[in-house]
Amino acid sequence: MISYQLSEYGRPLDRTESPTPVPEGAQVLLRIVASGVCHSDLHLCDGHFDLGDGQRLDLSKGRELPLTLGHEIAGEVVAVGPDGPGDIVGECRVVYPWVGCRACNRCARGDEHLCGRPQALGVVRDGGFAEYVVVPDARYLFDYGAVDGRVACTYACSGLTAYGALLKVREQATEGPLLVVGAGGVGLAAVAMARAVLATKTTIVVADIDETRRQAALEAGADIAIDPTTDEAVSMVRQVDRHGVRAAVDFVGSADTAGFAVRLLGQGGVLIMVGLFGGALKMRLPLLPLRQLTLRGSYVGSLAEMSALTTLARAGKIPPIPLSNRPLDEAQNALEDLGAGRAVGRIVLHPSHPASG
Repeated sequence: MISYQLSEYGRPLDRTESPTPVPEGAQVLLRIVASGVCHSDLHLCDGHFDLGDGQRLDLSKGRELPLTLGHEIAGEVVAVGPDGPGDIVGECRVVYPWVGCRACNRCARGDEHLCGRPQALGVVRDGGFAEYVVVPDARYLFDYGAVDGRVACTYACSGLTAYGALLKVREQATEGPLLVVGAGGVGLAAVAMARAVLATKTTIVVADIDETRRQAALEAGADIAIDPTTDEAVSMVRQVDRHGVRAAVDFVGSADTAGFAVRLLGQGGVLIMVGLFGGALKMRLPLLPLRQLTLRGSYVGSLAEMSALTTLARAGKIPPIPLSNRPLDEAQNALEDLGAGRAVGRIVLHPSHPASG
């Protein structure tokens, strides 16, 4: 099979050919229909996260190279190990890639995405920038019904991340406007599914510096889209609610975007930090108790949340986000375009082999 692997941090992906894997035990082999390209892939290529003030979080520990990236995966089951369910061969599934050690308490309660010894596909174990992928167990596969596989693959990260973040502000979003900072792939996913997840008609305000992405947010369901760098940005939000927003989700995660969101939080407001762009948040600490603010991180989602999300998708309640479909051999170009800000929505790679989906 053909795959595109990270062989050295800071270098382009390598095209490799290797024997198609044979599943063992309870493993499942998928022929990949589509694989999304995520900003996290850029950080993995760099080998670090920017923590601000010149500090970095090393991503090389616990990870062996070469590694096939890609954690948003949808495909067709073509083989199952001797201990797996053979009746799923021929079925199309989206992969939950956030596999844990499967032995700790967090994994036992279904929070494998929070495991301290992660084995995530495309992050620690080989992922979806390939023609085939091995999934450790069928319980990580979810039926996406009649949804196009190129859309379904995005549920594994951008969709699940947006869903998990929205759940954390469901109560506050019923009491005032929801601010979504960043209209990239994950931010657009949040806007598209907000009505279904929040079950409220709250005003959705999107802040993004790019005009094309702001327009995409409006088309996805946002009520207002603003440029946070303009002088009138704050006043425009205050016109929606003079007390500020009760809920904000930052899908960028930079010092500027976090500072903008905190500035707009009203009394008792909650900011969910999702983005991993990098930097450090500087704020006046007395504001936390005086304004009763809550700052909370959110990282992808659990197996149960993945199940709930795909159930909504099969019911037709999750509108698709804009996609740019490209052949697998453009994996490196896709990463470069994403890093340069030339992508609207999600870039999705698809191998050239014939497959259903």
